Amino acid sequence: MFRSLHMKLVLIMLLLITSLMAIVGAFLMTSITGFFIEEFYQQMDSVFGDSNPSNAAFVGSLRSWAEEEDVPKMQEMIEAKAGDLGLNSATRTYYILDGRTGAFLAGSEGQEAFDRMQATPNLLTARSGIAAGQDRVGDQSDITAGYMDVAIPITAGESAYIIYIYDNRDTVSALNGQLFLIIVQALLVGLLISVLLSFLLSKTMIIPIERLTEGAERVASGDFGSTIEVESTDEIGILTTTFNDMAAVLQDTLEAVENERNKLDTLFLHMTDGVVAFGRDGSVLHSNPAVSQMLGREVSFYDYDALFGDKFPMKKVLSLQRPDFVSGELTARERILELYLAPFSDGEDGGVMAVLHDVTAQRKNDEMRKEFVANVSHELRTPLTNVRSYAETLRDNDDVPREMENNFLDIIISEVDRMTHIVQDLLTLSRLDSGRAELKMARFSLREALDSVCRAVELEARRRGHTLVRSYGETLPMVTGDRSRLEQVMMNVVGNAIKYTPDGGTITVDAGLRGRRAWIEVSDTGIGIPEQDRERIFDRFYRVDKARSRESGGTGLGLSIAREIVLRHKGAIRLAPHDGPGTTVRIELPIRQEEVRHE
Repeated sequence: MFRSLHMKLVLIMLLLITSLMAIVGAFLMTSITGFFIEEFYQQMDSVFGDSNPSNAAFVGSLRSWAEEEDVPKMQEMIEAKAGDLGLNSATRTYYILDGRTGAFLAGSEGQEAFDRMQATPNLLTARSGIAAGQDRVGDQSDITAGYMDVAIPITAGESAYIIYIYDNRDTVSALNGQLFLIIVQALLVGLLISVLLSFLLSKTMIIPIERLTEGAERVASGDFGSTIEVESTDEIGILTTTFNDMAAVLQDTLEAVENERNKLDTLFLHMTDGVVAFGRDGSVLHSNPAVSQMLGREVSFYDYDALFGDKFPMKKVLSLQRPDFVSGELTARERILELYLAPFSDGEDGGVMAVLHDVTAQRKNDEMRKEFVANVSHELRTPLTNVRSYAETLRDNDDVPREMENNFLDIIISEVDRMTHIVQDLLTLSRLDSGRAELKMARFSLREALDSVCRAVELEARRRGHTLVRSYGETLPMVTGDRSRLEQVMMNVVGNAIKYTPDGGTITVDAGLRGRRAWIEVSDTGIGIPEQDRERIFDRFYRVDKARSRESGGTGLGLSIAREIVLRHKGAIRLAPHDGPGTTVRIELPIRQEEVRHE
């Protein structure tokens, strides 16, 4: 019940009012009692004290009658001062006592009333003083006692009397009782008012706090958009404003964190490198699809030891100090992978992060580059060697027959042409690779381009005894492209068919339209291409039979250039299935470049 802040405030107010009224009541009652005691002794001093000259005459008269032992006269004189002494039969009485024995002699009350009284300290003080021959007034006050009294010794010669005035404090008690009743009534009214005020005060304080609590619960549940209305400029209003600002900053921060996390998740999901994180127990914590593709198995079904433990034990990797790492290389499903391992986090939630980079294409490119350089060197070295040999022969021999000299010069010119052709092909490939070879796109007739190519090679085909067959009809489509470049491609393919077909063969050129793509096929009855060489036939400097290719003047660059030109036209070139001996090369081109799709 009292766990509620509202009830705590109400209880605090009740305790505060109760404590305040109790303190005030006690102070007032104590003050009233003290006032009456002080008033009592002031009255006694005004009659028996030495400060007033008339008091000395009154006390002297009492001593005179005391010396004569005339108690009635003493009683008469005291009763004459009853008004000044405040004597009354109800609360304040006087007694005349024997100073040595303390026996009752006279008084406003009888012997029985005096006998019911006990000897008080003031009365004992006066008697002890008379016994010692001194006049000691017993006028010590005691606020805790239930009475007020004073004992005044009256001595004269051998006579000694004590005038004892006693007040039972009934007046004070009655007044304190009334005051206590008033205080209780005021306390009840105060408590009622305090309850009402405390409810009002607590509501004034608690409603904003409850709103803050509701706002905090909404923030905890993920709702950062709603704000709390600020209704005051006090500390709670400042707290509410600060809370709204905090919620807005927290929302912006979480949005930024979520945005960065989404970026990282997207990067992690789509990055080409494989990434996998392992816990300290070797279990897979996170992985992206690339790592499973590289390793050829779902890594979440394996642990660290099964994947990389034989190459790099986990304890060795965990012992590294960041940013140290270990790297190595492994082969998976004919892929060459570079592996990088490093620890992350030094606490119990740490582990090992593995990154895999597929370098298969890079290694293949390195091998191709090395092979390309070797082939270029070889292709250029052979004609250069021939040129040097024949040139030195002509220089060192003056008696070379004219016919032989012309023959040597023809060979030199042929070798130079061969080197020029190689350099031109390399320059063409370089421009195509760098994108600097601009294509002059235009609409042209595919049938006219094929006719032009066939006319250009017809003489060479006849020289070798080949039959050149044109299987395409008159209704070939118009295509968009660089006609000269595409005729270069067709010339290369048809030329290869003529070169590598034994004399007396058949070369067939066919073409047609399929959907929005035109196709061209060149078939021959030549030596064909072995199955193991078909995938590499379009690689640079690759030749199936290097000796025969060199004899026929081939450099191994023609089909590479043809493929680059066709790809620039968003087309495709490949070896098509062929029945019997020989080869079929198929070229496909889009009839319009804006309607291109990759195949």
